Amino acid sequence: MLRRPLRTIVVASLLLLAAAACTSRPQARRDRFVERRMPAVAPDDQRRSLVHDGIPRSYVVRSPAGVRQGGRPLPLVFVLHGGGGNAANAERMTGFTQLVEREQVIVVYPEGTAGREGVPLRTWNAVHCCGAAMQRRVDDVGFIAALLDEMQRTLPVDPARVYATGMSNGAMMSHRLGLALSSRIAAIAPVVGAVFGDEVMPPVPVSALMINGLLDRSVPAGGGIGQGRGQRQWDGTPTRPNLDQAAFWSRANGCAPTPVRETRGAVVTTRFDCPEGRRVELQQISDNGHAWPGGERGGSRGDTPSSAMRATEVIWAFFASVSRR
Repeated sequence: MLRRPLRTIVVASLLLLAAAACTSRPQARRDRFVERRMPAVAPDDQRRSLVHDGIPRSYVVRSPAGVRQGGRPLPLVFVLHGGGGNAANAERMTGFTQLVEREQVIVVYPEGTAGREGVPLRTWNAVHCCGAAMQRRVDDVGFIAALLDEMQRTLPVDPARVYATGMSNGAMMSHRLGLALSSRIAAIAPVVGAVFGDEVMPPVPVSALMINGLLDRSVPAGGGIGQGRGQRQWDGTPTRPNLDQAAFWSRANGCAPTPVRETRGAVVTTRFDCPEGRRVELQQISDNGHAWPGGERGGSRGDTPSSAMRATEVIWAFFASVSRR
């Protein structure tokens, strides 16, 4: 039997160990990097897709651990990303996933459509905004309706507690969902969004909380055409002032026409006296621009969010106070 010298065996073993270390360490670092940025969610949650109107659409679902169809009915919140965003962007900015286990709520992050295949930046068709979705007249209302059908088929969704929120273009889409799906959505909460003045009253009342920044240059508090590159994604229709959002939804809910205003620190709240079970509020933040208050910046060029409010907590408290019952 041929025997190799002991020294040869030792050297060869050391070389193999070194090669393994060089291969495994970078991978381990990558795994830790990803893990730190992944939200803590139930193991059965996953990225999903469905085809609507001939277009493959994507979304991300976050639900409490162990939730299955047939269980105790839970509220559902749609969180819509802003123009040029996606589900991951909306999840990171808002932090809504942190409420999933604590509040026992299902959170869904739908995605808009991209201008061309392979582009991760997406928009919503909110009639006057934004980008390719607006230009192509993508049926985003139909997509969200179909997605709600799918959620109700696969998860224990309480039909009386379905809500929609979103930022910027997603906020405008939230307004549109409140109008078009008023019989299915109990409340909306647009953040740094606007109405355009040509909205038609919904057939069913929908509670609404609007949050805007008084330093917002993209969606100005006084209305009009904002500044920045994002304005090229609109059709040129000026937005209405912040207060017009609240005035519109106060009429839709049969509220008193004259609101009550209250200022606490940087937050100015405009509240309407509404019939029982309905709520309409506008909260304007003096030191917030085009950002999700209390959340994370949308990108390196995005405005720094105000710390005067944790919008996600405020929105959830508002949603939890209203239902279709």
